[in-house]
Formats: sequence, structure tokens, C-alpha cells
Amino acid sequence: MTDPINISVIEKKLMAARTKLILDRPFLGALVLRLPLCHADATWCPTTATDTKKFYYNPEFIATLKPAETQFILAHEALHCALSHFTRRLHRVKHRWDLACDYAINPILVQEGLVPPAGSLLLREYENMCAEEIYPLIADNDMSETLDQHLYDKPDSFSEGGGESIDNPLDHEPSKGDASPKDSSSQDNKDAKQGKQSKQEFDPDAGGASAPPPPLDSKEAEDLAIQWQQRLAGAAQQAEQAGKLSGVLKRIITAELQPRLPWRTLLSQYITASAKDDYSYSQPSNRRGNPAIYPRLKSSQINTVIGIDVSGSVDDKEIQRFISEINAIKGQIRTRITLLACDSELSEESPLVFEPWEEVLMPETLSGGGTTSFCPVFTWIDQQDIPPDIIIYFTDGHGVFPKQPSYIPTLWLIKGKVEPPWGQKISLN
Repeated sequence: MTDPINISVIEKKLMAARTKLILDRPFLGALVLRLPLCHADATWCPTTATDTKKFYYNPEFIATLKPAETQFILAHEALHCALSHFTRRLHRVKHRWDLACDYAINPILVQEGLVPPAGSLLLREYENMCAEEIYPLIADNDMSETLDQHLYDKPDSFSEGGGESIDNPLDHEPSKGDASPKDSSSQDNKDAKQGKQSKQEFDPDAGGASAPPPPLDSKEAEDLAIQWQQRLAGAAQQAEQAGKLSGVLKRIITAELQPRLPWRTLLSQYITASAKDDYSYSQPSNRRGNPAIYPRLKSSQINTVIGIDVSGSVDDKEIQRFISEINAIKGQIRTRITLLACDSELSEESPLVFEPWEEVLMPETLSGGGTTSFCPVFTWIDQQDIPPDIIIYFTDGHGVFPKQPSYIPTLWLIKGKVEPPWGQKISLN
């Protein structure tokens, strides 16, 4: 029979790990300080968990960890909060999103020199990728489990047909939590006025949490996202002043503090900009008022070539969502679409041409499934008498790129972390 766990010993172990983080890695230590420590009932918390307000832990699990592993697990929960994973899920499946978040965080901590406990999710191919980039790479039937529990998210909602409930993708604009952070001291002052202890050692519930906290509602999530971005900015500033902010963390923090836009919005902006890039000096029909004629941007029909990777690495469901976005944009902008499906060569069905008034529809079957080369699409374009205004290529990026960049503005919509050698990239997230 094993001896009962001494809670005071576990508390000292956690405090020692937190102190070590503050001294050696002040950025992570400052974030960890924002989560009061609360021991939890083993019936619902087998390891650790967070609801963005507290760090919940199973004393028996903490007892098995080495000091370096204890630092890792503390920093892991704090980064879930600081990176606003609780507001970024949107329409995604909870289980896959949880996996993506852990796959995004754990390589960061390993690069910072921390030691992951056994059972932590780590894959080298996901290094330097955010959760949105990792999510589409995780299989629907992946039954891996995160080491910790993410208590801030609600369970999945499903449609009556039994499938995943997907909102209108154009409605997924950034939440308030994606706004630029304000002075981090403002929230500290607010907390102080309300009598909160932002650096509280342990939760006053000395008996531990007997039941898991409820998921965050939308208002709570928005408010907490703003608070955590303020804390993120403040912790980064302190660590940089101390000369202890690594290049890895600096890159991540810079990206996190930028307003986050969905790829659909970026695609729409790109096409809209291409449609309004010419000036008109035509005489206005209303001749009243100032007789001077000023140049103004005009929006006329544009010709767009869209290349679609049909090598097998991009599935039909993703292609259909992409086509839906193109049709939504076509409803606002006059654009003639030429669709080119390609693996190592153009498919037999290509090119497919859709006039501005026609809906873009994929044929029921498309030849493909071989290796990937992007060259045939650009070769076909070079052979045309009238070049398109823009080129959009939908792919995972794994293939042979043309050696010479195209003279036509090219947008790569890439599922994954591949960086194209030229053109503009938008990550599919």
C-alpha cells in the first residue's frame, strides 16, 4: 500500500518549479504566476488542467514528475492561456483542436530547454507551426490524447445530419481578443481595485476542486483573451529588458500580438485589390459642381487562373470549401475564372472556364493522384495570348516549383508550413 500524498510537499515542489522558471525564463515564469495553483480531484483530473483562470493538478501526478518536467507542465498550461487557444477554435472539432494546440506548444518549450513529461505530444514536423496550421494536418480519426485537459472549451456541436456543425466560413472574423494589447498595467490596477490577487500562490479552496469548472461562455472568453494578451505583452517586455527573451519566443509573441485574419478574408482582400488597380479619367455623368476631372480607381472584370493540387494531398472536402469561397467572392467582384487541376500534369478536364455570371463547379470526377509539380499550370499560362490578372494556387506546397518566378501576381494558398520560393503565401487555417 502506497503512502498518502503530502499536499504541502507537492505545493512546495510546484512553487520551487515556478521560482526556477521566474529566475531562468522570466517570460514563462511571469505567465505561470497568473494561474493560481489548485489541487483537483483525481476522478476528473488525472494529470493537470486549466480553464484559463487556474492551474489544476492531480497531486499524485505531480509527485511522479522530475523538477524539470514540473516546470514544463506549468509553462504548458500558461501558454495555452497566453496564446488564446480558448478563443481560436471557432468551427473546429474540439478533439483535433486540442491535439493541434499541444502539438504547437510542446516544441516551443523543448526549444526553450524544458523537459516534457512522458506522454506529451511531440512531432518534429510540427515545429514552428501554429495550431491553425497543424489542425488540417491531423487525421479525423486520430485517437491520440493530450496529456492535460483543456477545460475552457465547450464540447462539439453537431448538426441533425450527424456531421460537424460548420458555420458560414465568411462569418469567422477575429474576436476582440485579437486586438492589439493595451498597457498591461491597466488590468493589474483593475484587479487590485476588485480585490483580486493576480499573483496568488494557491487557490483558497484548501480542500481542492471536487468538480471541474464549467467551460467559458463567449463573454468570459473575450474578456480573458484581452487580459492574457496584456499579460503576454507585459511578460515579453520584462523578459526582453532582462535580456532573457529567446528568438523563438520573440517570433511567436510578435505573431500573436498581430491582428489575426482568417485566410478567407485575406483571399478576398487580395482579389479585391487586384480588381481595383487601374485609374479612370472618364468624364463623370453628373457635370454639376467642380468641373475638374480627377483620377479614380475603377473596378472592371478581371481574369483569374486558379490552380488546384489534385495529387491526393488535398482532400475533396477542402477543395469544395475553397471553391465555395471563390463563389462567394465572385458574387461581389466580376471575375472570369479559369480552373486548372494538376498533379504532375494538367488533368484531362482542364481548363474549366467560368464566366463572371456562372457558378464555379467542380466536375464529379477529376483525374489526378500522382506526384506534384506546379510547372504545368505556369507553362499553360505562358502559352496563352492574354495573360490573367492574378494566379491563385491551392496546395499543400509539396511539389516542384518553377525555377523562374511568374511575372503575374501569384498567391499560394498552402495547407502546411512550406514556404514558396516566390509569390505571396496565405496559410490555410
